[in-house]
Amino acid sequence: MLLRTLLISFFIIHFSAAFGIAQPEETMEWYDCVIEAKNQHPNLMSAMEQVNQSKASKEVTRSVIMPQIAGSAARTTSQSASGGGTGTSMVSHSSTGAKPKTSYKYGITGEQLLFDGFKTSFDLSAAERNILSSRYNYDVTSSNIRLSLRAAFANLLKAQELVKVTKEIAARRKQNLRLVELRYEGGREHRGSLMTAEADVAQATYDVDQAGRSVYYSQRQLTKEMGRSTFIPMSANGSLEVQDKVELRPDFEELARTTPLLQQLIEKRESAKFGLKSTYADFAPKVYLSGGLDNTNTQWPPDKNEWTVGGSISLPLFDGGNRVAAVSKAKAVLGQALDDERSGRDGVILTLANTWTNLQNAIENVWVRKKYLDATEERAKIARAEYSIGLMSFDNWIIIEDNLVSAKKSYVESEAASLIAEANWIQAKGGTLDYDQN
Repeated sequence: MLLRTLLISFFIIHFSAAFGIAQPEETMEWYDCVIEAKNQHPNLMSAMEQVNQSKASKEVTRSVIMPQIAGSAARTTSQSASGGGTGTSMVSHSSTGAKPKTSYKYGITGEQLLFDGFKTSFDLSAAERNILSSRYNYDVTSSNIRLSLRAAFANLLKAQELVKVTKEIAARRKQNLRLVELRYEGGREHRGSLMTAEADVAQATYDVDQAGRSVYYSQRQLTKEMGRSTFIPMSANGSLEVQDKVELRPDFEELARTTPLLQQLIEKRESAKFGLKSTYADFAPKVYLSGGLDNTNTQWPPDKNEWTVGGSISLPLFDGGNRVAAVSKAKAVLGQALDDERSGRDGVILTLANTWTNLQNAIENVWVRKKYLDATEERAKIARAEYSIGLMSFDNWIIIEDNLVSAKKSYVESEAASLIAEANWIQAKGGTLDYDQN
């Protein structure tokens, strides 16, 4: 039964695709898109795996200070050689005819690091900082995904709105053409005006088709940014109005301090500091406590117990300059981290200032575009009435009509631009996919 249902669904989908039958659109709210991106975006999943790698690396480092225990087992066969000497091998044959001797041994040995100049302690601190750095990298990735997702959502909203606007314009152009045709048929308009009106209708029809294609592309873009692997036609349900207006200029320096990008650079710097301390600790001696317990005999199972307990200390006297070079490298890594942090802070502050400025400009531009739209609509209303009774020439009237078309499109474009400017501002602040839940 299940197999038959799946086969029917498969054929319906492919039959619809093959014959151009439109699939029902899925209505997406902004929050729905955010949830999907959080759960399945591959870049976010990759960033989480980096966090897991950092955690595993810390455990690898921690293992050095844990007891190192190993078991062993051996079977050895030996035989005395001629002349009284002895030779040992896994299997030995001789022309003397002496009987080989077999011995068995198994046991367990252990070693515990007691002191290594605090190298492992510094390595663990560096590993902890790397975990924090990878978590901030996750937030940076989430912030970048939110920006791309919000831009894709805004673009789909814009495309949908442009479909409505272009259809309204096309209908108006057809009405205008009918008006010009009536005047032309009555001998009150020349052929050039008629041809211009016909060209305007053709342009409006093209704009409607172009807007429809833009909707499809925007759907594809939103599908990708949500992390979906399968495309389903969708429509965005939302407003083109900006919510986070931030009219008063904030303290960019203070705001930059809490951004995930800068926090990530700070953790990298701290990790580099502990890395330098770790390389210095390599010059200290290493002290170990070791012990073992063995059972040996010539018969299995061996039952003669032997145990050993001891300690050791090691200090490399010459290593070809390896430790000195390691210190130089660690200093350079720390220097790079400090420079990256400084550059990152300056860049974040500048980005915050720029995105805030662009947001305010975009918000004001929407207000200005709305004023122009209201004015052109009123002028177009008056101009059409004047043209219909012969009080206005075609050349003057068509300029006003063109201005109306331009004003309608510009208003929609300005609204979408303001949404994207808002998304850039939120991303500059470090807003992640969790931003809209706060």
